[in-house]
Amino acid sequence: MIKDLPLYITIVFQLTVLVTLFLFYVTIIKSSSEIVRNKSTLILAGLVLWLVIQAMLTLNNLYNTDLNAFPPKILLLGVAPAIFTIIVLFSTRSGKRFIDSLPLSSITYLNVVRIPVELVLYWLYREHFVPKSMTFEGQNFDIISGITAPVAAWLLASDTNKKLILTWNFICLGLLLNVVFTGIFSVPTPLQKFDFEQPNIAILHFPFCWLPTFIVPAVLFGHLVSIRRLLR
Repeated sequence: MIKDLPLYITIVFQLTVLVTLFLFYVTIIKSSSEIVRNKSTLILAGLVLWLVIQAMLTLNNLYNTDLNAFPPKILLLGVAPAIFTIIVLFSTRSGKRFIDSLPLSSITYLNVVRIPVELVLYWLYREHFVPKSMTFEGQNFDIISGITAPVAAWLLASDTNKKLILTWNFICLGLLLNVVFTGIFSVPTPLQKFDFEQPNIAILHFPFCWLPTFIVPAVLFGHLVSIRRLLR
């Protein structure tokens, strides 16, 4: 954990993780597939286990030591498994059935968690644990996605203008990828390209390791699901 970090930052972020987990679970239990609904508790348990594993790895200082390792440990053990899971879901028959059963309005509403995430990133920047480029004072405008998410979810629920919602998803996906790449290339690893004066070290510590290993993959998954369904 980061020493001398104001407690409210950690608390707000942990609550954000819990809200993300809750909203994702709600999306699953609202699935149009009875099979998926019956497996909702098992899926929730799997997600909780994943969070516990990432917490243990981080608290045992796996991610914030040997930063010259390539590929970076957090990418190899934290991000890659989550991305691989998403790829499997989109490339298998059972995964596609799962994806196509999820309610789009619920998975769109999940994006509201991007508001507290951006606030936490700003606070971490003020404490010198992430670069300015990862905040809304720099090059990160991802908070717009969180602010507009309830409107997008409402439009989906009212079955209004699906092309508009598709455009929204592409724009918000772009905003997400922007901050993701900024975050990756500002961590003090062999991949670092910028922000050397104030690098992104927060994600190498608990609980902020959950940002790239859980929250970002959950939001990314939501956008990909929505885009696939809306294009069809």
